[in-house]
Amino acid sequence: MPTDTNQPDATPADVPATSPTASAWRLWILLVWHPALGLPVDPVAVLALDDSEEPAARVVRWVPLVYDTADPWRERLGENTTAEDVENWAMLSGACAVEPAAVPDGALDLAHAADLVLNELLAEVIPVLPPRGVA
Repeated sequence: MPTDTNQPDATPADVPATSPTASAWRLWILLVWHPALGLPVDPVAVLALDDSEEPAARVVRWVPLVYDTADPWRERLGENTTAEDVENWAMLSGACAVEPAAVPDGALDLAHAADLVLNELLAEVIPVLPPRGVA
C-alpha cells in the first residue's frame, strides 16, 4: 500500500513538551493607563489560572518596579480570582484593561507559563513603550 507523501511524519521533536494540563490554563496580561499614549496599554502583570482545579489555581507575576502603577490591579485581584472575574473586567473600559495571552509552548507548569509570558513582555513589549512620564 503506498504511503501518503503529503503528510509529514510526527516525530517527538515536533511535539512541544507542554504539560498535559495546559489546556485548562488561561493567561492574561494586566494593563494600566499609559499617560504618554493615553490608552491602557502598559503591562504591569501576568495572571494565570488553572481551571482544572477547584478553586482555580492562580499565579500572578508582576512586572518589576511598577508597584504604584499596578495598584489598581492589586486592589482587584483576590485569592479566589476566577476566569469569570477576568471576563467581567475585560468588558469594562477605563484605566485598566486585560488581554488574553497564549499558553507558551514548552511551559512545564502554570507558574512557568506565567514566567514565559512575563519574560516576553520584558524583552519585547516594555522596551518599545515610551517613558510613562507623569499623568
